[in-house]
Amino acid sequence: MAFLMTNNHTAPMTYRDAGVDIDAGEALVDRIKPLAAKTMRAGVMAGIGGFGALFEVPTHLKQPVLVSGADGVGTKLRLAFDWQRHDTVGVDLVAMSVNDILVQGAEPLFFLDYFACGKLTVDTAATVVAGIAHGCEQAGCALIGGETAEMPGMYPDGEYDLAGFAVGAVEKSDIIDGSTIIPGDVVLGLASSGAHSNGFSLVRKILTHANARPGQDLDGQSLEDAVMAPTRIYVKPVLAALAQHRQHIKGLAHITGGGLLENIPRVLRPGLAAHLHRDAWSMPALFGWLQTNGNVDDQEMYRVFNCGIGMVVIVSADKADAISATLSEQGETVFRIGKITAHQGDAPRILID
Repeated sequence: MAFLMTNNHTAPMTYRDAGVDIDAGEALVDRIKPLAAKTMRAGVMAGIGGFGALFEVPTHLKQPVLVSGADGVGTKLRLAFDWQRHDTVGVDLVAMSVNDILVQGAEPLFFLDYFACGKLTVDTAATVVAGIAHGCEQAGCALIGGETAEMPGMYPDGEYDLAGFAVGAVEKSDIIDGSTIIPGDVVLGLASSGAHSNGFSLVRKILTHANARPGQDLDGQSLEDAVMAPTRIYVKPVLAALAQHRQHIKGLAHITGGGLLENIPRVLRPGLAAHLHRDAWSMPALFGWLQTNGNVDDQEMYRVFNCGIGMVVIVSADKADAISATLSEQGETVFRIGKITAHQGDAPRILID
């Protein structure tokens, strides 16, 4: 196939003229490779650089079931742009997916990301991917591929979008689905690091309404640090608890969009409810600030935010103390926040008092 001859009276056009810098993309790949190398683990057969990443299905599982999850960072990115805080949103990206697949008992194996922008700034993109790699290290999964898309005219200068997905595996007989939960089981809550990556459209509205100032103190840290604190990744502590107490860990709920009120029922079969005690856990100062400055009522707070509990673990009552101890030994702050009850009539599935 022959290309058309160029018009000698017109300067030759290039991809860079159209707004796409291939050299910048290659420079970013060179920056990413050593970051990804730190996340490598058993099973990786081919990673960044090829057309497809290869990962061997774990051979130690008799009946391996793959579990996948995809997510983004949401409008928390708007604050990353406004405040030039690009170093932690990559952790948020990984956390949203790996915490989701963890609730079914799966060990995250690998992660792929998608970074899209109008004009590629290598330093910014590399900072974001460094956060992604750090999140993968925390989760014990390999960063084995992804896509960087430079699309002129699609995004304003200085802005980008992020998405990603994780794939994990679990023994078929060990899948956690909440089917064994009964009244009397104990609800444990693992502390969150803040708002994680949910409810940020409301967070941003409250920040604007309160005319929040950069550097404003909030319980010993800046408001920006509190707001942008990366999502806590619960993978390694929970997997350690499952290794010791799997038959007594009956349900897990990642408290994301929908808060405590919408996420806990996702692991409860019909006829069950959860009764939580508000004074059983401490709430980070950020949530009190948001509630006060936004005049947000309690029910809305529980429906939008995690309110200090990022992961719920439902366990057998007689093993609650032992499981709490294991999670604490693994670095988690654990609260005994309530119990499972029978659900009757039109009563709410989640009662917090």
